[in-house]
Amino acid sequence: MTTMTDTSNAARFREFKMPDVGEGLTEAEILKWFVQPGDTVTDGQVVCEVETAKAAVELPIPFDGVVHELRFGEGTTVDVGQVIIAVDVAPGGGDVAAASAPASAPAPAAEPEAEAPKGRTPVLVGYGVAESSTKRRARKGTEAAPAAASVAIQGEMNGHGTSAVPAAPAVTAVPAVSGTRPLAKPPVRKLAKDLGIDLATVSPTGAGGVITREDVHAAATPAPVPAPAPVRAEVPAPTPAPAQAPAVVASTGARETRIPVKGVRKAIAQAMVGSAFTAPHVTEFVTVDVTRTMKLVAELKEDKEMAGVRVNPLLIIAKALLVAIKRHPEVNAAWDEANQEIVQKHYVNLGIAAATPRGLIVPNIKDAHEQTLPQLAASLGELVSTAREGRTSPAAMAGGTVTITNVGVFGVDTGTPILNPGESAILAVGAIKLQPWVHKGKVKPRQVTTLALSFDHRLVDGELGSKVLADVAAVLEQPKRLITWA
Repeated sequence: MTTMTDTSNAARFREFKMPDVGEGLTEAEILKWFVQPGDTVTDGQVVCEVETAKAAVELPIPFDGVVHELRFGEGTTVDVGQVIIAVDVAPGGGDVAAASAPASAPAPAAEPEAEAPKGRTPVLVGYGVAESSTKRRARKGTEAAPAAASVAIQGEMNGHGTSAVPAAPAVTAVPAVSGTRPLAKPPVRKLAKDLGIDLATVSPTGAGGVITREDVHAAATPAPVPAPAPVRAEVPAPTPAPAQAPAVVASTGARETRIPVKGVRKAIAQAMVGSAFTAPHVTEFVTVDVTRTMKLVAELKEDKEMAGVRVNPLLIIAKALLVAIKRHPEVNAAWDEANQEIVQKHYVNLGIAAATPRGLIVPNIKDAHEQTLPQLAASLGELVSTAREGRTSPAAMAGGTVTITNVGVFGVDTGTPILNPGESAILAVGAIKLQPWVHKGKVKPRQVTTLALSFDHRLVDGELGSKVLADVAAVLEQPKRLITWA
């Protein structure tokens, strides 16, 4: 009879695993849950928002049912393939009473994770990945311990002593059991592992008895540092506290702030290190008079053909770079290390570096070389607005060939940009300023800017890089070349 009940429950509860929402991403952070235990969900309904190393993405669930359990709280980083939510796909069935009994039937909460249903239709890129080689280990203690730990962790994620999710019989009614493993977020567990700290020996100070980063760092502090605290408590007031007192008062929390490196920031760090130490960078500079370009921008703003689109200097700069690439297509390439080949690209996916609240991202305009000036203006406007709103998809950031970064918006003259991984060149645009300039033999105030082109010296030699940069400068100095060279 027991076996039949377990089989029935296993069939009732389906599990939704963290999919690969990008190109080979291995983890994602849960930003927000849109459902709670007890809520009814339908196939295709968005249940949570997650942030990957590339963007924030909403996850739809691929089946109907009633939410039984949220396995992770908001703010938790979850590996691809881990179960994030369990759903009762047969609510009202014969086992409903058993599933909803608070204490008499804890089996569903403690039951091992069921296998993902076969033949599931993919709903996201990479969904339905092969079974992970790492399984969730059974936690020490009674069978009720996993559910209790899950609830306590989620409560800590929301900054409260108890879980922020509404009470659900199969989840919240399981009491905490002594002997379970210490409660801590996955990043804190990793920190403890890296420092060689046994969490069982750490005294928790977080809400609900959850171990925090500060607790782990305190446990890792050498013994002489915390030792004075109890000694000072026993010394009479007139006795002076020696030089050890400042060490106790000056806590690490008061003088330092530790920010976990994850999501977009983590991806930026990895990509930039990989690019800087893989591709041999060369950067060349040119200062150019862009007065005529600025006049053209002003004229285009009044042009009926450009109505409804944003016109700015970046539009003309982007078109100038596309013209230079057309004249020197060899610069639009990639280095294939595995096959020791140079891959010439016959299309231009133009990346635009955008600063967002989540960090620097580089979405790109697909087949920008085929777009007219009004089309390119519309694409730039959509790209920037989407990035600022945090709605840029991973697909929009994949497949770039060359990039433009506009540091001039911050009042910076120029810089030495690092290549976006897999690309051959990146153009940095400095601030456009009114400066004294020799024009037609006389010193006059002119609109001037400095351009910097970084390129992969494995693909682009000095001559080619110089020609590309010179062509961009020439177009900006004399925009009519857009007609003669395009």
